[in-house]
Amino acid sequence: MKIFVAGATGATGQLLVAQLLERGNQVVAVVRSVERVPEALRENDNLTLVQASLLDLNDNEMEELVAGCNAAASCLGHNLTLRGIFGRPHRLVTEATRRICLAIKANQPTAPVRYVLMNTTGNRNRDVDEPLTFGEKMVIGIMRSLVPPQADNEDAAEYLRSEIGQTDAMIEWVAVRPDGLIDEDAVTEYSVHPSPIRSPVFDSGQTSRINVGHFMAELITNDADWAKWQGQMPVLYNQTES
Repeated sequence: MKIFVAGATGATGQLLVAQLLERGNQVVAVVRSVERVPEALRENDNLTLVQASLLDLNDNEMEELVAGCNAAASCLGHNLTLRGIFGRPHRLVTEATRRICLAIKANQPTAPVRYVLMNTTGNRNRDVDEPLTFGEKMVIGIMRSLVPPQADNEDAAEYLRSEIGQTDAMIEWVAVRPDGLIDEDAVTEYSVHPSPIRSPVFDSGQTSRINVGHFMAELITNDADWAKWQGQMPVLYNQTES
């Protein structure tokens, strides 16, 4: 398979790229700095790196990058610094998702392209009944108003849910929702659920970044996993946290 990856220099994006390359796939990634990609990945002949800011690319450049790709994935996020949280672009994840999807459609693929978005348990799936307590609604509402990354994550998933939907002929999607992200050296057992099984606000669990990368790679390359979760927003927990 040929896969386009956005956010390949991030803590989770690097792990996703490594998982995809281990499976023998071709990966195309847009990165702001090639040097931020681990040397072991840069030396892999199946990885093509394009040094650029994704949102600065014009439509033709975007279309060329995703041409021939069977799947696309976004591990984009906002750095946990004052500049990363409150600085521009406020809608990085949403705009990247929109631009990638429009580029895919402009290429008129003959088979649906799989789009996998890394999202968050702090975002509710509005296609199913995921009730929130009054306290959870208050906290998430405040975050949505005051912390740009919260609204950005919500809007990116909403674009897939509402604009792409469940019956698009050219794009199918999954939005992966990990809980509290932690670093681990190796893939461990994890559980996947249609909706959160614990409060993302008052009782959050843990999900290792390498497990997120593994699950996203499985979705992209495994037809059975894709058929199970296509059009949904699965929640990922490390097994000890489920």
